[in-house]
Amino acid sequence: MNNKMPLINKLGLLGVAALLSYTAAVIFAPLAYPGYSSLSQAVSDLSAETSPSRLLWQQLSAVYDLCTVSCVTLVSVYIQGRLNKPLRLGIWLFSLMSWISGIGYKMFPLSQSGNGGSARDKMHIYVVTPIVVLLSIASLTLIIIGGVKDKKYKWLAVCAGICLALMFAGAVGTGALPKQYFGIPERFSVFAAAGFTAVLGVFLFTQGKQQKPQSQ
Repeated sequence: MNNKMPLINKLGLLGVAALLSYTAAVIFAPLAYPGYSSLSQAVSDLSAETSPSRLLWQQLSAVYDLCTVSCVTLVSVYIQGRLNKPLRLGIWLFSLMSWISGIGYKMFPLSQSGNGGSARDKMHIYVVTPIVVLLSIASLTLIIIGGVKDKKYKWLAVCAGICLALMFAGAVGTGALPKQYFGIPERFSVFAAAGFTAVLGVFLFTQGKQQKPQSQ
């Protein structure tokens, strides 16, 4: 009997690598941006076209960019014929969100810190971001519903609930707190998505020796 874990499950660790890469970029990229304030400025300021930290950000987040879409795509492929419908649909929508985020923010980076007012800035803020936010909310909500229906995956529902709560806390906090503290709640939102990618990666990895596929 061969108990060797399939390669697709081992590659779930790409999700953890993505989170570590993103965390490193958020922590260390400000070192190349004189005067940057993590308390008051958005994470996206670090990768703005005119930002002095842009090159360092790209270097540190390179693993994040590649591993995120790789991880969610592998999970989406793996769950075909597995899990219940809300879980599958939620994971597929989260994967779609990750692809749109990865492509959209690369195509339309901020022209400068904050909002430079260019067409590219408007696409970044008013088109890509709302789509990413709406898909994130829809996907996590479906995963919560699916996890509640199947107690075996209750932990996925709990993790999705925590990430969704962080996103809402970030959205409320950025509007409610003074501008000098904008960066704190904003990081709740951005880390929620990166964190759940790692959760999906762990899910894929731990499924390596599970039973036969089931469909509902």
